Amino acid sequence: MFLLFLNYCIFTSMEISDFFNSIREGNLERTAALLEAHPELLTSRDQRGSTPLILAGYYNQGEVVRLLLEKGVPVDEKDSSGNTALMGACFKGYTGIAEILIDAGANVNARNGMGGTCLIFAITFNREPMARLLVEKGARVDAKDPGGKTALDHAKSQGLHSLIPILEAQS
Repeated sequence: MFLLFLNYCIFTSMEISDFFNSIREGNLERTAALLEAHPELLTSRDQRGSTPLILAGYYNQGEVVRLLLEKGVPVDEKDSSGNTALMGACFKGYTGIAEILIDAGANVNARNGMGGTCLIFAITFNREPMARLLVEKGARVDAKDPGGKTALDHAKSQGLHSLIPILEAQS
């Protein structure tokens, strides 16, 4: 009985690993096939606590992101640090992924476990097109990070002069 359980755990672990590798690689066919065979993979997490959607967005795999959303994954589910898929896209500067997620209902004002927001991420990592998109989609420019700084404060301290008027107009 124990060996059957052990074989099941190894098989499941291998399936999960294969699933997350197919997401990283953007292998839409393999990802879809694994989901067809094992729908429970939609709620799985990798060793860092990332959801399939977070990982697909982080690796800029737009078609996989669409597939996962079509299969019903929650768009605002968080990883072990409290980050959403949209936060990952903001950090990396993937505006195409961000647009897909926002169109699917992602919360542009979500906060992670440290209190960071999508807009503050975009500005902190100098992702100007992302910051513009977030403001256009209703991101709160007055939200403060744990240090008490707003997106405008970060833009000023980083010398992002083209964003300052946009943020001031929304303040």
